[in-house]
Amino acid sequence: MLTPEQLDQEYNARAAIPDHSQIFDRWCVDSAKARSELRYEANCHFGPSPAETLDLFTTRKPNAPLLVFIHGGYWRALDKHDFSFLAPAFVHAGVAVAIPNYGLAPATSVKEMVLQMLRAFSWLHRNLPRFDIDRRRIVVAGHSAGAHLAAMMLAADWPRWSHELPADLLSGAVCISGLYDLQPLARAPFLRQDLKLNDKQARLVSPNRYLPKVAGRLVTAVGGNESSEFKRQNRLIADAWSHCFQQEVPLPGRHHLAAVEALGDSSQPLFDVTLKLLETVR
Repeated sequence: MLTPEQLDQEYNARAAIPDHSQIFDRWCVDSAKARSELRYEANCHFGPSPAETLDLFTTRKPNAPLLVFIHGGYWRALDKHDFSFLAPAFVHAGVAVAIPNYGLAPATSVKEMVLQMLRAFSWLHRNLPRFDIDRRRIVVAGHSAGAHLAAMMLAADWPRWSHELPADLLSGAVCISGLYDLQPLARAPFLRQDLKLNDKQARLVSPNRYLPKVAGRLVTAVGGNESSEFKRQNRLIADAWSHCFQQEVPLPGRHHLAAVEALGDSSQPLFDVTLKLLETVR
């Protein structure tokens, strides 16, 4: 078992990237540019709390597939507006993109964040036809804490959540630098005060404790320069969900923040693999 100091060293990815503030600034500029150039529906409300809104970037392609991207930030930081920069490459390829927000810790528990994402996908399934988006082709993607939430969506029992939803609501998931066993995170000093997870609560919201009932396709990726724990977590979900694991996409030379940038770069293999998932009707 890792010591508290080792947990911080392994999981505090931002501390290991000296220029992280400049990267966030660049994302902000690129995202503002994307919103100025693309057609989108801003701040669609999908739940009762003010945080439960999403931006939906549409495309002129009829009956387009949908990529839903869930942002990271260790469940306590960042916003959907920081990740609009991921949309242009997909929109230009004929894919609609939804980016939801969720309440952040410590005000919002991780369990409640999962429930908020369930509400987001329920709203999307009901409303996609009016945007001429094909609800048979929905892929969820996420980065870091967002990959945790994306994995929880792949594992969701949708008819149990709402009788109107199909069991195979999602065609697949792309999980980048994800966190699938939250027990180590519950003990990490830099996080534990905000997450307020005890061991039982951490197990409850850990994707590796569940098994998707529908064999949706899972793609994972982790930066080649990321810590051994992020790489271990990546192997963990592939082993736990071997029945729906499709492939790991290598991200050589990339740190934690650069890993997610590969998703929105049409020259990168991760973009191509995601596009192929989106093109397949479930």
